[in-house]
Amino acid sequence: MPDSGLLWSPVCDRLAIQYPIFGFAHDVATVAAITNAGGYGVYGATRRFPDEIRRELAAIRALVGDKPFGVDLVLPPGMPEYNSRAAIEAEIPETHRKFVDALIEKFQVPEATEPGMRTRFIRSAEIEEAQIEAVLESSVNMFACGIGSPPEVVTAAKARGKTTLALIGSPHHVPRAIAAGVEFLVAQGYDAGAHTGPVGTYSLVPQIVDAAGDIPVLVAGGVATGRHVAAALAMGAQGVWMGTAWLLSEEHQDHMHPVNTRKLIDAGSGDTVITRSESGKTFRQVRTGWSQAWEAEDAPAPLKMPYQDVLVGDLLGAIEEHDIEPLIHSGAGQSVGYFNAVRPVAEIMAELVNEASEVLNNQASFLRKSL
Repeated sequence: MPDSGLLWSPVCDRLAIQYPIFGFAHDVATVAAITNAGGYGVYGATRRFPDEIRRELAAIRALVGDKPFGVDLVLPPGMPEYNSRAAIEAEIPETHRKFVDALIEKFQVPEATEPGMRTRFIRSAEIEEAQIEAVLESSVNMFACGIGSPPEVVTAAKARGKTTLALIGSPHHVPRAIAAGVEFLVAQGYDAGAHTGPVGTYSLVPQIVDAAGDIPVLVAGGVATGRHVAAALAMGAQGVWMGTAWLLSEEHQDHMHPVNTRKLIDAGSGDTVITRSESGKTFRQVRTGWSQAWEAEDAPAPLKMPYQDVLVGDLLGAIEEHDIEPLIHSGAGQSVGYFNAVRPVAEIMAELVNEASEVLNNQASFLRKSL
């Protein structure tokens, strides 16, 4: 049996966690299960109203007790000032409207009965300010910035005793994040699911580690096994940040459309694609009829965020609501090829820890024999 005590880094003592494994999910039960299994659960709350954030963070706290967990918000610069759908709608080109109408007709998609996840509200300064206040008022231990790390937000979070973290996809982003005052960096490689950058994980991480100095770095993008965890530590990082792994956890299935679960199980690492058709920013997801439609020669270039959100948000909601199988899709990283069954979070975590410990132990033995 591997010695799980080998899987340690300074962040474990600093954050009072058992293993340096951070798990991101949009589901309350999954986040709590990650924390309770010895990792650090992080709740993705970007598309939640402020009152929902308050309730859901309180629900996680009730499930984990005093154990630490975090919340992630996407705070991109350049968003509209107000939560006004009408103002965004007025600027959407007719060519894009006609293309979406053609998709609706081709796949016979009925109207959504309520706004989609991306059109519940407009990504705007008005909404962001209310979301930030909801997080600051909560007992959450970590405030993670998924896109953007406004200095005033970082300062306010630290003043409330919250650890701060920023996800970055390029070495050029390091000085800005450090200047903002964040305490942890996540080096997110090209392999990663959802919003991701252009540089591969193995190329990115050592550069981020070197540029970060004393600031701890976590590795995201393509992390699926204990071998990947051990490799992250070997590159100088102090832990890993994982998202795709938990999509096929038992706890997450209440949050997943059954068709998405099947597509994720069937998908290999080569079955994901980066597209801007989801939100207007680069977004890795499983390749389906949705991504293929936007890759067609007659497809218009996706609009910038939040215009693309408004263009497709209701349609994306209708696709899942009415079970339009060819268009149903999920964000996922290239690590999806390692996951082919639904399992409890605790089982996934145990496998990661045991394998990483075994690899670290084997490498130590190899070094001794080589001396």
